[in-house]
Amino acid sequence: MRTITCCWTCCALRLATGDIAAVVLDIGLPDADGRDVCQALRANGFLAPVIFLTARQQLADRLSGFSAGGDDYLPKPVHLAELTARLRASVKRAAPAAAIAAGDLILDAVGHRVTVHGTAVALSPTEFRLLATLVAAGRNIVRRRELTGAGRPEGAQVSDNTLDQYLTPLRRKLREAGSALTIGTARGIGHRLS
Repeated sequence: MRTITCCWTCCALRLATGDIAAVVLDIGLPDADGRDVCQALRANGFLAPVIFLTARQQLADRLSGFSAGGDDYLPKPVHLAELTARLRASVKRAAPAAAIAAGDLILDAVGHRVTVHGTAVALSPTEFRLLATLVAAGRNIVRRRELTGAGRPEGAQVSDNTLDQYLTPLRRKLREAGSALTIGTARGIGHRLS
């Protein structure tokens, strides 16, 4: 398990790749607010747990940390044993059992990769989140509102047609990769893999 402790915005954004198991992030960074860093990480498709470690203990501070995409919040001073236990629990909850297969497609949430017939398909972070949501639903319909929420970082402002602007290239990429899976539309309800 590899973890990083960040105290500079640029370090967090540069180091946060698919092989990071968790991030411990201070809210009071020298050059930024840790909540903004967390939102930037989530916007870039970073899925690993983020634990805020901070001297700010007010309820509003804790709630804003969760709203920014944090998974846990520890006030300072913190006992190392508790931080370690929370890291282990967060990583365990976040770890998928295995890559998910759907037809000729394999979705690897840990490596943030999608392959069709063994060939990698390059997806944006938003396209990956949308596809992961559809794959997790199996052949069930995912409502548009739920799919939009899954595709965008929490708190992002989106218009009604934003979802379609991501689904169109995602459909094209799957088709060009030779996948037999399609993203179907249930008019007025949502979308599903078929």
